[in-house]
Amino acid sequence: MKPILTLLVFLPIFTISAQQVNLQVFANGFDQPIGLKTTGVPGDDRIFVVEKGGKVKILNPNGSVNPVPFLDISGQVSTGGERGLLGLVFHPNFASNGYLYVNYTDTNGDTQVSRFTVNGVNPNNVILSTELPIIDFSQPFSNHNGGDLAFGPNGYLFIATGDGGSGGDPGNRAQDLSVLLGKILRIDVDNPSGGNNYGIPPNNPFVSDPNALDEIWAYGLRNPWRFSFDTVGGNIWIGDVGQENVEEINRQSITAAGVNYGWRCYEGSQAYNTSGCPPVNQLTFPIAEYSSASGSGNCSVTGGFVYRGSVYTDILGLYFFADYCSGMIGTIDASGNVINHGNYNGNWVSFGKDSTGELYIIDIGGSIYKIEGGVMSTENFSNADAFSIFPNPASEKVSFQLKNGTFTAIKIYDLLGKIVFSKKNISSAEKTISIAGLENGIYLVEINTKEEGSAVKKLVVE
Repeated sequence: MKPILTLLVFLPIFTISAQQVNLQVFANGFDQPIGLKTTGVPGDDRIFVVEKGGKVKILNPNGSVNPVPFLDISGQVSTGGERGLLGLVFHPNFASNGYLYVNYTDTNGDTQVSRFTVNGVNPNNVILSTELPIIDFSQPFSNHNGGDLAFGPNGYLFIATGDGGSGGDPGNRAQDLSVLLGKILRIDVDNPSGGNNYGIPPNNPFVSDPNALDEIWAYGLRNPWRFSFDTVGGNIWIGDVGQENVEEINRQSITAAGVNYGWRCYEGSQAYNTSGCPPVNQLTFPIAEYSSASGSGNCSVTGGFVYRGSVYTDILGLYFFADYCSGMIGTIDASGNVINHGNYNGNWVSFGKDSTGELYIIDIGGSIYKIEGGVMSTENFSNADAFSIFPNPASEKVSFQLKNGTFTAIKIYDLLGKIVFSKKNISSAEKTISIAGLENGIYLVEINTKEEGSAVKKLVVE
């Protein structure tokens, strides 16, 4: 993969007021929560909160927490520093097989990924004796364990691993294809082979390389702290924690195999230790980065998700990330534009989604917040059908029509909040405009009427 050469400088994080990011306390009282997952089963609206100490608790949609943990492996988890129960994911066929997978540091401080099975009689409890070890590897130091887990759209399990710790990757492990550290791994948990409890997907990038491990999907990562798949955009997003100056966010196609993200050669787009490194055109640089240098207040990026919920139109399609120390929350749009929404009062360690796709952010101090945008997708009209857009999607012209009353103003915004069309003093029940000059994408139409106030709807230009 060739680098994005225009990113060999810091991308500015600028602030605009188009999208409002508000946080609403949803639940608190957790003990070092660091993850939030759902089963993905239709109709199952339970939220599973991962605590660093080794417990998974069930958070209900009304904000209550079940008194008995869903899973408790506290006795087999080491928790000092960056160690602990670090990841959880449910099998895509959880409804039928009851499988869930966890990533934790065992009592020796090494990484263990295991499968557990839910209790067939009590779906709010996991049977500890069902643990099946999937993959494990030694950790030379206590930090940089990675730990995130996710199933890709092809049903394979992806595992994020840190570079093994210390500082500066002294063993050059992230660039070493003979070790599993500093990587994104991809394995097949449904078809074990070779004496393992997992198999190797046949199109993994290094299966024909005798000098590389078959499990590796991508490499050159320092400590990938949360990654996610956006199947609508077709991308994997990775937040990778920097060494001392740069925090980075990577975005690549879900199908991009064998990507080298550059660590320890580069910290973000800045050269760090290029001794023995491959040519720069063999590295892939981040879509965005920000400073964590002394005095910035920042220290560690937390990767998140692209918002694909249905409640807030102004944040639709935006990727969310945050910083652990400053409390900064930022977003990136599909074009790579970065917005700093400001510093919030929290040590952010993870994001999560509920069963409807709404986003949450987790403070390791014990609280979970729901992320709210500023523009609701439901109209303010008493009659939701009173305002219509046709055709939608549209390409050359689009018409806006009221069943009753008259328009006073119409504005069209892009997803960065920029006004691309504005018309006042309309005084009619129908308005047709040309949109031939607009790029393909999603826009927000805000209308004002004399009789019933305002409303917002989506317009798709294609």
